[in-house]
Amino acid sequence: MKMKQKKWDVLITGAAGFIGNNLAYELLRQGKSILCIDNFNEYYDLNLKRLRKERLILLSQKNKSSNFYFEKLDLRNKQEVFSLFEEHEFETVCHLAAQAGVRYSIEYPQTYIDNNITGTINLLEACKEYNVKDFVFSSTSSVYGLNTNMPFDEKTAINSTISTYSSSKMACELLCHTYNNLYGIKFRILRFFTVYGPWGRPDMALFLFTKAIMEGSSISLFNRGQMKRDFTYIDDIVSGFISAIENKYPFEIINLGSGKCIKLETYVNTLEKKLGKSAEKIMLPMQPGDVEETWADISKAKKLLNYKPQVEINEGVSNFVDWYIENYT
Repeated sequence: MKMKQKKWDVLITGAAGFIGNNLAYELLRQGKSILCIDNFNEYYDLNLKRLRKERLILLSQKNKSSNFYFEKLDLRNKQEVFSLFEEHEFETVCHLAAQAGVRYSIEYPQTYIDNNITGTINLLEACKEYNVKDFVFSSTSSVYGLNTNMPFDEKTAINSTISTYSSSKMACELLCHTYNNLYGIKFRILRFFTVYGPWGRPDMALFLFTKAIMEGSSISLFNRGQMKRDFTYIDDIVSGFISAIENKYPFEIINLGSGKCIKLETYVNTLEKKLGKSAEKIMLPMQPGDVEETWADISKAKKLLNYKPQVEINEGVSNFVDWYIENYT
């Protein structure tokens, strides 16, 4: 066996992704030692992923820190995963790497099985083999599926998923429960609700809408703009995630949302006000795999994580637009 190079506070998977990158940035800013991995797949703009990685490098250089390392690694490759754990020790694994996208999962289901389920089982097996006993898993509100009892609380049955993406995430949650029961690994499973903000994904609504309105193109509003979402700002998600790292409960499933339900139409109106420009709207029916409404009961997060979402829609949308203008115009 090779000599361990270093013991890291945190391993972050998916660190070139939207949430993983923002989490890594804040942990690095706080002085934590973090090892980051990502496979840099081509689901969306690779240049954005490289820029996210670069912002971590620049922060590390600014802080003259040796507490940061970024490695390209694909979780589907079990040998690569095991080699990483053989060379490094980790206090906590923060697993955010996943193939995202509800609609994409309808067309390409196999990639969700490979990236989400196989990638997760490889990571869990490595934790078992190398005695890593703490794991925070990023899940999604999509697991609530067709449930209509709002707001969703963590005791709600998750047996009505309607996309391969949400089913793959549910399967990963069950795997976490299994490894907790069999091997005593501690888990906090965090179900995110419609995360938005600077450094967001180009396939997400706010990014698409901002780009289209600024370019004078039309935007598509599914369910004719009547869909409702618990829009949650990225900084609030990160604060909740860091609290989950620090509060090492043996096994908990916790919603992270804003605790508010807002119409998509209202979200767009907020964006129009910020841009000072109206959108040409195309009203479309519901899409396969989508649900009409999501709304998080965050009382458990408040109790266990002292979670207090701070950023309202007006401020969050404004921050995103400022970032978009700075980077894309």
